[in-house]
Amino acid sequence: MEQPIQTLSRKNYEEIFALSQFAFQYKLSPEEMEKKKAEADRHTIWGWMEEDKIAAKLHLIPLSCYINGKELPMGGISSVATWPEYRRKGMVKHLLHHALTEMKQNGQMISYLHPFSFAFYRKFGWEHAFTEQHYTIPIEKLKKKWETSGYVRRIEPDISLLNELYSKYAIKWNGMLVRDEKWWEQRVLKGDVHIAVAYEENAQATGYIMYEVKENTVKVKELVHNSLNAHKLLLHFIGNHDSMAEKVTMVVSEGDQLPLLLDEPRFEQKVEPYFMARIVDVAAFLKAYPFTGEGAITITVEDGFFPENTGTYHVELADGTTHVTIREKQKSEQPAICSIQVLTGMLLGYRRPSDYFKAGLLTANESEIEILDQLIPEEQTFLTDFF
Repeated sequence: MEQPIQTLSRKNYEEIFALSQFAFQYKLSPEEMEKKKAEADRHTIWGWMEEDKIAAKLHLIPLSCYINGKELPMGGISSVATWPEYRRKGMVKHLLHHALTEMKQNGQMISYLHPFSFAFYRKFGWEHAFTEQHYTIPIEKLKKKWETSGYVRRIEPDISLLNELYSKYAIKWNGMLVRDEKWWEQRVLKGDVHIAVAYEENAQATGYIMYEVKENTVKVKELVHNSLNAHKLLLHFIGNHDSMAEKVTMVVSEGDQLPLLLDEPRFEQKVEPYFMARIVDVAAFLKAYPFTGEGAITITVEDGFFPENTGTYHVELADGTTHVTIREKQKSEQPAICSIQVLTGMLLGYRRPSDYFKAGLLTANESEIEILDQLIPEEQTFLTDFF
């Protein structure tokens, strides 16, 4: 009997994108369809088949991300969709489990997805890990003496320069994507976007902005700055569009410092949950994870959806090396206990161990919380990409 989950190929693209357009309510022109097909060439796509037709599907994108300054392989789950007559039959559940099995075999230790429902994907072990802060700022608030040195120049797309600046910026955050040339071409530089680069007085590029001006608004697509001076140069540059726009919109990280830099910090600031993440292979992730300092912790992880992760892990850091052993829980010990969701959020740095403890989501004693707080670097999550 043929397995219901099948790996799809180019011959299935028309059917694949017919389902995507229906489920996500958009319409592709012939030109846009060709671009989508070119993007999908890098995906692994699985379909749940009923009578030789796709009933449900899931795309897996092979990516990498920065975690505490280290590149780790990541599997991006995308375009999960089911035709309405096949919904609520568990097809997506089976596709997700299949994807986790494949990711583990591929060495992709962590996975991201953008949820239609956080509650739905939490059932399968993904957890809220990325939040966006949305600003809407009257452009007049950016008209001030910024006391900068250097200059800003508009440029044509230069992937080599932009990626160099982006990579220096991205590595400072937990979870940012490692971008390759195709990702830049297909995902970042699509559409009609203006690009300007900030240069120091020595002509060294230290930041850039990608933006458009529409409907009396400067819409910042991406703002990257590797120095305070570059940040101010780019803010001043945005303010120079005051004859064309009345306001500026941008997305920044939680805890962004722009309100500290403005004379009048009262403007619209809205925090919104964004992406979810999930550790795929706990043992491999713990071994690869760049902890700080030295010490040891024993933690029991519960993963109901992918039970091969469930177990008690002893992590010991000494001389810059991480030793991870999986062992039976001893009757005499009471290790820290958490779900796969909490472990993911904690190690990514979305919230500190003490935050999960206070919320009743992490069982541990005070000394274990202190050890976890010492071993897990204080890096904030941020993600500027979408898939």
